[in-house]
Amino acid sequence: MKAREIKRQRLVAKYATKRAALKEAGDYEGLQHLPKNASPVRLHNRCKLTGRPKGYMRAFGISRINFREMALAGLIPGVKKASW
Repeated sequence: MKAREIKRQRLVAKYATKRAALKEAGDYEGLQHLPKNASPVRLHNRCKLTGRPKGYMRAFGISRINFREMALAGLIPGVKKASW
């Protein structure tokens, strides 16, 4: 799944300028001829370590589960368990 997501990111980057030009010209017929995966809407954030799609923390780029494990192990600088 991680490899598929990387492939989508490459396609989005490859067709970004062409897609923008077609949108500006209002050529929706031309947009339909682009690959489906070239649309940025089809991208999904995934954990960099495990590829988990849910519970993604954008600031760290990892899932909540990996974040908790790494934070408790002291692997993320500036993060510690709250206590009050």
